[in-house]
Amino acid sequence: MRHEIPFFSLAQAHGVIRAEVTAFLSECYDSNWYVLGQRLRQFEAAYAQWNHVRHCIGVGNGFDALVIALTALGIGPGDEVIVPSNTYIASWLAVTRCGATPVPVEPRPDTWNLAPEGIEPAITSYTKAIMPVHLYGQACEMGAIMQIAERSGLFVVEDNAQAHGAAYNGQLTGSFGTINATSFYPTKNLGALGDAGAVTTQDDQLADFCRTFGNYGSRQKYQNELSGINSRLDDIQAGVLSIKLLYLERWNEARLLLAQRYLFHLKGIPGIQLPAVATDCTHVWHLFVILVAQRDALQQHLLAHGIQTMAHYPIPPHLQGAYRAAGFRASQFPIAEQIARTCLSLPLYPGMNEDAVDVVCEEIRAFLMLEND
Repeated sequence: MRHEIPFFSLAQAHGVIRAEVTAFLSECYDSNWYVLGQRLRQFEAAYAQWNHVRHCIGVGNGFDALVIALTALGIGPGDEVIVPSNTYIASWLAVTRCGATPVPVEPRPDTWNLAPEGIEPAITSYTKAIMPVHLYGQACEMGAIMQIAERSGLFVVEDNAQAHGAAYNGQLTGSFGTINATSFYPTKNLGALGDAGAVTTQDDQLADFCRTFGNYGSRQKYQNELSGINSRLDDIQAGVLSIKLLYLERWNEARLLLAQRYLFHLKGIPGIQLPAVATDCTHVWHLFVILVAQRDALQQHLLAHGIQTMAHYPIPPHLQGAYRAAGFRASQFPIAEQIARTCLSLPLYPGMNEDAVDVVCEEIRAFLMLEND
């Protein structure tokens, strides 16, 4: 039987807020002020309060947020930044863009987040920061990571692009590090209507630098104190994000219920590794990822039955052409490579019908039973 189950859809969530968003867009259109206006300041204040940080600085996208955060710390040529070996390549590219060197550390094989015990052996005299990535929506083990950073005199820069609302020991991700970055790409748990991002920090001076640097290095029009860049969150996106922020917790709860249903129905099926959640960590299920050896064949089977899936991410950063010159070799980071070969992200989004989860699980079970006969 063929089904029609998309990997992701904004239709249901956007349908709930359509009247609010269209009313705002009309009002914003008539205001004739779209950059560095009051809607941006209102969102920055609201997000900072929600994330329990002193400062939120809206920027153009999540990659810019990482670059600006690293630049604010003075990280550049000759410096090293510890990164997960299995993250999306943007985390590495931001380090490279600053002229620094990404130093990969393997994840835990069960949670797929950066393994704290692998960090200290990777620290050298050139190491300046640790960049934990809250992958797929699960908070990293920030207690251990922050202790290592404090002992070693290192900065922490959280990549919080996938984990809006996740927490470690009750504290939200994006509030631990010296300075942190997030993305509001449309598919994120808190997503804009286009590219958008933000930097978060408790530090007044770092916040002032980021705000200035992202505005051509200018605090006052036509006076440029820094050699900055142009990366600003526009008022249209800020206003939409302000509306969506009010719905984020209920949308995350919807994601959790779908994830729990997947976990229940897929538990115990031979050939599948399900996501594990670390002690004291919560997961907001930006993605529901399983590991399965027959990933490509299963993906094709599901697609043939009308079920869309994705692989996040099929090639680890160290094997990408972008890092060929760094001299990484195959099998150097076996956990990252194994995840890349076997990961499959199943459909999950607010508004998804629970019956659709059951159908996906039934088709996975049918495929694996056939394969294992």
